[in-house]
Amino acid sequence: MLFIPIGITVHLAEKIGKIIDNNVPMGEILIYFLDFTIYFAHLLFPLFLFLSVIWFTSKLANNTEIVAFLSSGVSFSRFLRPYIFGATSVAAFSILLGLYLAPNASKGFNDFQYKYLKGRKEVNTNVLKQINDNDIIYVSNFDAKSKTGRNFTLEHFNDGKMSFKISADRIRYIEKDSTYRLNNYVKRKINAHHDILEVTRRKDTLFSFDLEDLTPEEYIAETLKYNELVHFIDREEKRGSSNIGRYKLELYRKWSLPVSVFILTIIAVAVSYRKRRGGMGVNLAFGICIAMVFVFFDKIFGTLASQSDFSPLLAVWFPNIIFGIIAVILLINAKR
Repeated sequence: MLFIPIGITVHLAEKIGKIIDNNVPMGEILIYFLDFTIYFAHLLFPLFLFLSVIWFTSKLANNTEIVAFLSSGVSFSRFLRPYIFGATSVAAFSILLGLYLAPNASKGFNDFQYKYLKGRKEVNTNVLKQINDNDIIYVSNFDAKSKTGRNFTLEHFNDGKMSFKISADRIRYIEKDSTYRLNNYVKRKINAHHDILEVTRRKDTLFSFDLEDLTPEEYIAETLKYNELVHFIDREEKRGSSNIGRYKLELYRKWSLPVSVFILTIIAVAVSYRKRRGGMGVNLAFGICIAMVFVFFDKIFGTLASQSDFSPLLAVWFPNIIFGIIAVILLINAKR
């Protein structure tokens, strides 16, 4: 709870100039910082808990209360039990946050960022996507502001063979009629013995794909609830999306974060239950170093999975595996 107002203050100090320049209404600012709080609290929840456990346990150790517990015959496992109960409740809240609350907050946070603070990426280049089992679309440039693209093609396949191909120099979405206007329209129907060409200067028509297929949002996976995200990933895999690694990262993180709560809790107790020379400051410094390494591993492997063929499942769980091994070693050493 102490970290949240600090984060809001720092973020407000950084963005206050753009907020004033854009004359953002006060109501939208308040909603934005509510979304900001939920969004970043969800991402950093295990680390906040980690530092809190170190602080609390170090306080017990400095008051020699832990020595009294263990000297009275209480086993280290019994001493650890309340921490596990606490971690369980925090992990349950983290699951609730990740599956239902954080997606809505992420959408509001990112929409505000693009609307007032950094601007939306207007032009998408070389959009190539399989939109269903039979159709593949391509646009060399698509301007989201004017809803206009250049060098559009649609290829339709039946049983692995192309049956027709549509191409146009320009495609524009007509919002009023929910149709697409094609300039220099050419449709080639492929037959066994000869092709049939249909050529016209301008044609308005309907397609089975949505405008969002031409203007993909990088943060779309963060805004979907769990069931919606599973369905979305399944659809994008069939379409051959190039961002599938990024989408799967978001899916797997919804379950890896609660597990990291238990791992970091055990590490925090194991490194801070003894009274040390230097007191709480040494334990907190050590804890901050571990937290930085954890974030480093998470970011590095997350980037690898989203930008290459590296497994998203391994990328998400690798920090938990490494720190889980460290937690087991520290726990065995503490029991001795």
